[in-house]
Amino acid sequence: MIQIDKNATINAEKWLNTTIDDSAKQEIIRLRESNVEEFNDAFYRTLEFGTGGLRGVMGIGTNRMNKYTVAMTTQGFCNYIQENNPGKKIRTVISFDSRNNSKDFAKITARVMAANGFEVFLFEDIRPTPELSFAVRELKADAGVMITASHNPKEYNGYKAYWNDGAQLTTPHDELVIEKVNAITDLSQVKIQDDDKNIIIIGEDIDKIYLEKVKSISINGDCIKKQKDLKIVYTPLHGTGISLVPRALKEYGFENVICVEEQSIPNGDFPTCVSPNPEDVAALEMGLKLAKQLDADILLATDPDADREAIALKDNKGEWIILNGNQTASLLTYYLLSANKNANLLKGNEYIIKTVVTTDLIKQIAQDFSVEYFDVLTGFKHIASKIRENEATKRYIGGGEESFGYLIGDFVRDKDAVSACCILAEMVAWLKEQNTSLYDFLLELYKKYGFYHEKQVSITRKGKTGAEEIEKMMMDFRNNPPKTLDNDKVIEIIDYLQTEKTLLPKSNVLQYLLESGSKVSVRPSGTEPKIKFYFSISIPMTCKEDYEKLLRESNEKIERIKKEIRL
Repeated sequence: MIQIDKNATINAEKWLNTTIDDSAKQEIIRLRESNVEEFNDAFYRTLEFGTGGLRGVMGIGTNRMNKYTVAMTTQGFCNYIQENNPGKKIRTVISFDSRNNSKDFAKITARVMAANGFEVFLFEDIRPTPELSFAVRELKADAGVMITASHNPKEYNGYKAYWNDGAQLTTPHDELVIEKVNAITDLSQVKIQDDDKNIIIIGEDIDKIYLEKVKSISINGDCIKKQKDLKIVYTPLHGTGISLVPRALKEYGFENVICVEEQSIPNGDFPTCVSPNPEDVAALEMGLKLAKQLDADILLATDPDADREAIALKDNKGEWIILNGNQTASLLTYYLLSANKNANLLKGNEYIIKTVVTTDLIKQIAQDFSVEYFDVLTGFKHIASKIRENEATKRYIGGGEESFGYLIGDFVRDKDAVSACCILAEMVAWLKEQNTSLYDFLLELYKKYGFYHEKQVSITRKGKTGAEEIEKMMMDFRNNPPKTLDNDKVIEIIDYLQTEKTLLPKSNVLQYLLESGSKVSVRPSGTEPKIKFYFSISIPMTCKEDYEKLLRESNEKIERIKKEIRL
């Protein structure tokens, strides 16, 4: 029989003794009496900032996203902002996605910030995460908030907190904000107004400036003019992308953008897909069907807050395939570097960024162009931090991560699927002018730099017991590392908790480097109740005809390794 957790009891009692609604109090009592497991999970801790900020299942509880946790988190964030800006008139920007309760959570956030004396800019309607990041910088704000749970299932919502550089909070800000949030133990400590005084509604004015910036990164506009009828199918997966992606593509000069009608209506229930995650093949089924029907040149998709993109294309047999995030990031990196080189824009101070679990093909490409590259921890805030560190002396060209996120240029400081979709479409137009395809282009990269194949496996363990199980799994991998994987010798183990070796901030990530050049990484997710395994297989490739054979061999190797580590 499951016992009531001590911390859950303490946290629940605090809420029962505050001024929360009577209906909320009744829900707490009902949970405690009828569903101990859910009660424990709802109250055993306070939601913490991870790689993607605050994120959780919606519902009552300290470990849930609800109007109380949003208000209390915002008050803690306000206290921290004020502490770091003494005597200053503070500005903040707030946006939200299409998820259930997002608009309400955004209004609560705005009213708490306004009640604290801030000048608050609130978007009139749903907008993509990258535009929020851009607006923080454009409006010279001190902080920002995006209400979104990105690609998580419909039960989730979240709260991405941004600093004055337009990037999500990094250490020590994230940890110090949590201290301030944890100090808010009663709703009576929250300042909140019941009107919209000091809240300025924004929208089209920022859209225009942002879209001008997106258009400014175009490199081969002449190719677009010649290929303006390129057939592009786009799906926003019921999210914010519908507000800007079709418009941005049109401003680039593409005149034949067809949206997946059923998925173009913003809807927090995501009725046409089990999970609005562009990494999931099932989410793209409608888009693929339409792309096949129309014989499109490319399928583009964005997640609910339009910070991540997925693409699908035809292979040499005419069959549609979905590229993974590593492949998309590699293609973008090569295109950006070659276009910059062709335009004589590589002056020697440029650089590329990737995360430690992202393909090393990007490293090979950067080195081939004699462009510096950096590895950073998982989470796009670390890419933004590296941009901030170098912005006075070096020029950032692009950077990304395996989970379908990429950023081109530095006017945004988070993943930007709006810009990425435009450049991907431009790349297809550029290749079409050369009578080749994106698929052939990818094979050419493999032939030049070696075949890289990556696969991710996620294991979900929900609730308090799940968190404990994930922690134990990480301990076991750390304390009992394998000596070989698939008879491939483990030549090095990188533990990112040992900062003296990695020269990066501490992170609960392990990597096993194999003699063959392959790599296995493991880490708990910072935004979901999951432990993630990343497999990267590296094999020389002498001719394009070997691709399918190498793909099969690498998949077989991954399956053998999975079996060895009992996945």
